[in-house]
Order: sequence, then C-alpha cells, then structure tokens
Amino acid sequence: MSVIDASIVLCEIECSRAVCITLLSMQAKTGAELEKALSLPHFAEMACDCISPAAWARLEGGAADEITLRWNLEAYRHIRLRPRVLVDVSQLDTRVTLFGQELPFPILLSPTGAQGFVHTDGDLGVARGAGAAEAILIISSSASMRVEEVVKAATATVWFQLYIQRDREFTRDLVQRAEAAGCRALCVSVDSPSHGARDREYRFKGQLPDRPLPNFQSKDYLDPTVTWKDIDWLQSFAKIPVLLKGIIDPDDADIAVQAGVSGIFVSNHGARNLDTVPATIDALPLVSARVQGRIPILVDGGIRRGTDIVKALALGATAVGIGRPYLHGLGVGGAAGVTRVLQILRREFELAMMLTGRPTIASIDRSVLWPT
Repeated sequence: MSVIDASIVLCEIECSRAVCITLLSMQAKTGAELEKALSLPHFAEMACDCISPAAWARLEGGAADEITLRWNLEAYRHIRLRPRVLVDVSQLDTRVTLFGQELPFPILLSPTGAQGFVHTDGDLGVARGAGAAEAILIISSSASMRVEEVVKAATATVWFQLYIQRDREFTRDLVQRAEAAGCRALCVSVDSPSHGARDREYRFKGQLPDRPLPNFQSKDYLDPTVTWKDIDWLQSFAKIPVLLKGIIDPDDADIAVQAGVSGIFVSNHGARNLDTVPATIDALPLVSARVQGRIPILVDGGIRRGTDIVKALALGATAVGIGRPYLHGLGVGGAAGVTRVLQILRREFELAMMLTGRPTIASIDRSVLWPT
C-alpha cells in the first residue's frame, strides 16, 4: 500500500471512529487556532475530525478505484524543480489578468457543491472567505442556494459554473440570472453526461439529508445529449466570457478554440467521474501545446502546495483552481478557514517563486523544471 493509500484509509478510519463534533463548535476555530495550521495537508488532517463521516466520504471520494484521484496528487510529486540562484527576488509580481480582470495571484476557487454538509456557513462562508483573500470564487450551479444569494455575500470577483440542462430555456434564464447578479465569467462543465461510479460516497448513501438545488429545474440535471452545438447556442446569447471546464484531450481543446470560447479549464472533475484518466498536470502540457497561447488555460486537481502552482504555470496554465482544500478550511473554521487556506497557498507560491529565482509570473516557464 502506498503512503497516499495508507493516509486515505487512515483518515477514513479516524473519521468513522470520531464522535461527530457539531458544526456549531467548528465556528469557534478561528484566529489563533487557525494560525496553527501550517499547510493544506495539515488542514486536511484537521478537517477529518471536523466533518461527519458521510460528508467526508462525499468530499474526499473519487470514482471507482480512485486511481486518478491518487494520480492527481502523485503526478505533481514526480515533477522536479530547477532553481536558479543570485536572482533579485526582493520584489515579486504575482498578478495575472483574465478576461480583463486583474487577479492579485493566480489561484481561484473551483466550483464545489454540498458545502452545507461541510459547515453550517456553507456557500456563504466560502464566498466571504474568498472575498477576504481577494480570490475569485466560481459559484457552483449545484449550490444549496440561489446564485444571487451567494453573489450578495461575495466581496471579490465571482464566476458561475453551469451545467447545460435538458430545458434549454431554463438554462438560458439561469445564465441571464447569473449575469444580472454580477458573475463575470461562465464555466460550463462539459465532462459530465453522467455521474461517475463514486463507490466511497455511495457507501454512505442515505446518511446525508436531501438538500435544495434552487439553480436546477430538477435533481436530474445532467443531460447526455449536450454537444458542441449547445456551446454555439450558449455563446449566441451569453454576455460574459464562456470557458469550458473538463477538457483533458488536446483534440477537444483545439475544437474549443475553434468554437470561439474564451478559455478552457483542464480538469478531470476532481477524479470523481471517469477513473484511470490522466492526472490533470499530465494532460496540461499536451493541451497547452495544441492551444499555443490562443486562449487562457486554467487547471485544477491535486494542487496542494505553492510549488504545484509553479509547475502548473510552467507547463502552460494561466492560473490554477483548488477544490477540496478550501472545503477543508471551511470545515475547520468556516469563512476564516477558507481565507487561511488561500493565504497559506499564496505564501507558499511566493516562497517557491523566490527560491526558484522567478520574480514575475512571466519568468515562470519550462526552464524552471528539471529536465526529464
């Protein structure tokens, strides 16, 4: 059994043994207690004791044998960095611009659902935590509250994640609602004609309460009939940039560029859909080579350290997204926990830039990677 396998099993055991700490008590873990968390893996350890076993299985589980789930993490560990010395890194510039929006650092919060199972603050806590850290939040269409309510709680830029639903007019109305609320980009999930075989999550089926899905017409919200024609249809009326989320094949990336989308998100749905697909960081350089800088590329899946961000940018990403880590922060400390996770990752990224001799985002290229 690998170290990662062992840690997953151990955490499951510990969660199943733990007396469920009430979510209300979790709200007290702020300030000095949150400062004790030194890394995203440390937050994961803390969150395991703060989140119910059923919610933990939903949060941490992947598809089938969870091979891709492990690959997402392991692939980053096999990429070695090549630091340069005697470079003036006293002034760092971590800013990036996406669709006319300047970000202070290239870290976004990828869309996740069922946040209320992690902490009573739920989607509102994530929105507040992201705002305090000045990070873009991509609001999930499977949020437990209407997109307008989440936007009201946000103090930083928000985007909206969309599933094209069977009722296209309902989908059009949802897009227009998100635009009117103030969402500044649209991330269309294109990798989910169906859910994956989420065995770990399904073992706890029925142990979590039903939750409202006010941004959907019904709970059967995945449509296997969606094709590239629907992307054309969507772009015919969307007034904000449209990104496709869930691209890992370079051929699909090329089609996306030809379809005129504003950007793509290299993602394997957090390894929750199809098992044994490549880690996203392994797919990224192939996608980047095909896109050739024509549109921005984002990537999520497996990012846990600042060094991971350097590697992703070196291989062609404009920015990265995190999912599970900010939910760990939410579970431990509500909105303040989300903010703390982002602060840790941002600081690690800055340290990695300094220690590799890369004072600007533009200076991070393939030369920062050790030759294979």
